Amino acid sequence: MDLGAKIYIAGHRGLVGSAILRELQAKGYTNLVYRTSAELDLRKFDDVVKFFTAEKIDYVFMAAAKVGGIVANNEYPADFIRDNLLIQTNVIDAAYKSGVTKLLFLGSTCIYPKLAPQPLKEEYLLTGELEATNEPYAIAKIAGIKMCQSYNRQYGTRYISVMPTNLYGPNDNFDLESSHVMPALMRKIYEAKVNQSPQVEIWGTGTPKREFLHADDLAKACLFLMNNYESNDIINVGVGEDISIKELAETIQRVVGYDGELLFNTTKPDGTPRKLVDVTKISNLGWKAEIELEAGIRSAYQWFIEHHVAVAK
Repeated sequence: MDLGAKIYIAGHRGLVGSAILRELQAKGYTNLVYRTSAELDLRKFDDVVKFFTAEKIDYVFMAAAKVGGIVANNEYPADFIRDNLLIQTNVIDAAYKSGVTKLLFLGSTCIYPKLAPQPLKEEYLLTGELEATNEPYAIAKIAGIKMCQSYNRQYGTRYISVMPTNLYGPNDNFDLESSHVMPALMRKIYEAKVNQSPQVEIWGTGTPKREFLHADDLAKACLFLMNNYESNDIINVGVGEDISIKELAETIQRVVGYDGELLFNTTKPDGTPRKLVDVTKISNLGWKAEIELEAGIRSAYQWFIEHHVAVAK
């Protein structure tokens, strides 16, 4: 991408979009376009088409999505499948209609079958049943991938699909009803420390294993792939290592400085038993994650203290 190219970051205030915006600014890209959901509702096709027609966008980072953890996915399945299908369909089609040069679509590793072999290779997509707790969201993301691939085949577009592993970092969602495991644990353990609670309840057994990628590393990967990747095949982005939820909770406990007990509620769902991605493909292209997990957690916790805790006061 030329430094003066017009680049649209969809979802610029979220965890991923804000990291991509920071990375583009740091690398000297100056012609950046973004809109809040109040300014542009991506679920409304006519509004999206008008926006793309007026702005004459060159490149799109498609980071806008309705996202959440087990609780939110379980309680609002219709919202997750409807909103994500609308958002990605409208942006992908409007990008094509307005002649966008290239689009990067962000999926998720939850698209892979629940019991797929580990680590998760790109070719495992659609080879088995999905995890029930996030199936509507996963199906929407799979539809987005297939839409990008289909537009490439039929219209000759340059749309690439990137599958990041579990993410964390600045601008994460710390709402206990709708957040993912990392920010939920961080907030729970912080509040237990402040309230001097003797224990913190954590859903599940603590045995499932997860891989965690800092959003700033993903942003670097997205810029790298936009400039260096052209395949119609999906590509994973991760660190290639995972830890158990119990180990994660203990790491956060150490970072927060909480001395109480971690109590695992085994009556609650665990979700997918393991979700480690195979990063061979992106490694062979010359990219790898740089931010070590505990250092990343410390920086994410600092952001949480500065933005959530300070604002609450």
